[in-house]
Amino acid sequence: MRTEGGTSVKNSVSRLVFVGLCILVQIAWLVVMIVRLNRQFSFLNLLCEAFALILALHVYGKNENAAFKMPWIILLLVSPVLGLCFYGLFGHKQVITWNRKRFERLDEKLFAFIGQDKAVMDRLEQTDFAVANQCRYIIDYGKFPVYQNTEVVFYADAAEAFEAQLCELEKAEKFIFMEYHAIEEAQSFSRLKELFARKSKEGVEIRLLYDDVGSIGFIDKNFIKRMEAIGVQCVDFNPVLPIVNIFMNNRDHRKITVIDGEIGFTGGYNLADEYFNITHPYGHWKDTGVKLTGDAVRSLTALFLEMWNAMRETDMDFEKYLFCTKHQIIHSGYVQPYADSPLDDEATGENVYLNMIKHAKHRLYVATPYLIISDEMNRELGLAAKRGVDVRILTPGIPDKKMVYKMTRSYYAGLVCQGVRVYEYTPGFLHEKQVLCDDECATVGTINFDYRSLYHHFENGVFLYRCEAIKDIARDFEETLQKCTEVTEYYRSGRSTALRGAQYLLRLLAPLL
Repeated sequence: MRTEGGTSVKNSVSRLVFVGLCILVQIAWLVVMIVRLNRQFSFLNLLCEAFALILALHVYGKNENAAFKMPWIILLLVSPVLGLCFYGLFGHKQVITWNRKRFERLDEKLFAFIGQDKAVMDRLEQTDFAVANQCRYIIDYGKFPVYQNTEVVFYADAAEAFEAQLCELEKAEKFIFMEYHAIEEAQSFSRLKELFARKSKEGVEIRLLYDDVGSIGFIDKNFIKRMEAIGVQCVDFNPVLPIVNIFMNNRDHRKITVIDGEIGFTGGYNLADEYFNITHPYGHWKDTGVKLTGDAVRSLTALFLEMWNAMRETDMDFEKYLFCTKHQIIHSGYVQPYADSPLDDEATGENVYLNMIKHAKHRLYVATPYLIISDEMNRELGLAAKRGVDVRILTPGIPDKKMVYKMTRSYYAGLVCQGVRVYEYTPGFLHEKQVLCDDECATVGTINFDYRSLYHHFENGVFLYRCEAIKDIARDFEETLQKCTEVTEYYRSGRSTALRGAQYLLRLLAPLL
């Protein structure tokens, strides 16, 4: 489990350390008890070995990413007792069945209100059937419609996005919904607190949802009381507990603001000073976001209500929040907010990226803070480059997590040998998560190119087609490339045997982290 960078203000890191120690003690106790039983009763040892072999075959036959299967198979065969213990605790989704059913019940109610407008889909099919197929995938497997009647504004700088956000929040009349992975109670958030206090007195309903682990280095548990004291309903998502619980590994990484159901913001940035370059722990922080105005905000509203009610089931009437749009926007572009959940069997975030890579004809630009990818993603990026697509990947020049940075760099050599060009952002840490495909399609959101985002986190993004904002995204890529150092040739020359060995070990463990 990774957490965002820390802060000097009062936080809950000691609570996280205590919880971690409690969980380690519980796991150690379970392993010791089983080992002792095996030593006392030899037939149990044989039984464990036989069951571990059967389970390894079962894992091999599962319909999932091979990168997830290999570590479990190796552990089960090398150490059957440890393998059975850890797989029983963490290796299968049946242990989170209750949480899955809770989300399914909510989604059945919520997404019944936001069905696809057939006329919009018909127009998209007539314009580009291949793009319509991409959108159809998101509709059929994610339940997220594609919209028109939506204006999109792209912000190449998180500080600009935050200023625009504050401006729109000042205009709120009905409700404000905000959901963020990390919140830091510091300079930037103090402006929000003042705004919340004023707006709550005006009768605006304000809800704030944050991830407990994502914010644990920034705030303490009394943060909720402080928010409630100024009229803000506040919930921490999936709070850490001192008991073994696999769901604790599934964090809310989404970043969503909804204002009156008419205006929405999303992107890569959290509500912490480093994202707006007030502080500089990793050099200049590069992040982006988008503002949506119009029909597409309905999906962002549904996403917030899903997560809120999963933690605190308070809403009976969803319609009053979902059908607030008054803007009539004549716009030819198509906008499709979507999300990904670790509780289902569909890797929506990864599949959207894979479909865009396959669709690319001329150029494909990717910006991601972490590059820890599956064999399928590696192969598709390489195939795109081999068929003549200009494939470029932008990653940070200064890491926020050194181990993850080493994992990211371990993928460079394999990609550049296939024709992919790799760049590192020289001024600091590049945190934006966006893809540009042929200047026609783009995505902006929270989804990194790593296993944690693609398989373990709750995430969200926005797929754009033929929107004016795509030109701004293309311009941002061009300007950012000017501040990057191309490392393609350096990694084409190969690596030492020792370095390769260390990187292979890190990559073996990466899907399980």
